[in-house]
Amino acid sequence: MPLCFQVLASGSKGNSILVCSPGTRILLDAGLSGREIGRRLAKSAAGADRLDALLISHEHQDHVRGSGVLSRRFDIPVFLSRGTLEALPPEVGEISHTCPFEPGAAFVIGDLRITPFPISHDAREPVGFCIEHENTKLGICTDLGIATQLVKTRLQGCHGLIVEANHDPDRLLNGPYPWPLKQRIRSRQGHLSNLDSIDLLKCLHHENLRAVTFAHLSEVNNDPRLLVKCVRDLQSLPEWQNIRFEIARQHEAVDAVELP
Repeated sequence: MPLCFQVLASGSKGNSILVCSPGTRILLDAGLSGREIGRRLAKSAAGADRLDALLISHEHQDHVRGSGVLSRRFDIPVFLSRGTLEALPPEVGEISHTCPFEPGAAFVIGDLRITPFPISHDAREPVGFCIEHENTKLGICTDLGIATQLVKTRLQGCHGLIVEANHDPDRLLNGPYPWPLKQRIRSRQGHLSNLDSIDLLKCLHHENLRAVTFAHLSEVNNDPRLLVKCVRDLQSLPEWQNIRFEIARQHEAVDAVELP
């Protein structure tokens, strides 16, 4: 089995991504209830009892809700930054085994090399991840207000990408959210828009990029059809036509993606 990934859930109500290699199975974020994550994992390539580790990107509830339950029930080590560990909400409860990391410093879990890197988001010490197996590289960056030069540098050369496309600017500005929340979402510590996400992809394109999954779409401030229009503009260009595009969902897992 090559390196593969499956977005189990993505959105403001909960986020979780399964990444598998021939010898290792990790879960990135656990933003659903422990029971619901277990249900979705049971339909995937790895049940909860087969996970080697849980990685946490930041402490917001939609990324950590089920992390304590999973770690205790299945004795799963939890890898997270020290800032995130200190900021975990009390609802998470006790974590059986924590493994703090430093953003920017790579570490190894099984046959996977993992590099966390700082991102711009309104959390204590949020990170994105690059996950490598042999010569294959997956980049994951789902909550960020701006794609900094560091983000672009870290995500260079990825064969697969999971990137945020949170909102359509017009829908956000004309939508029901209170103005302070709209400002937060649009800020440098908020979330990327559809066009921001497309601009990031243009910076990251290379001939061996094979799969892109758009994540964290707002159910209020976005519409998959708006994102599809943006993607079709890319797909009209020859160099983008061999790339698999997918939009992650909130209420069900999308199909697993294998990277060559």
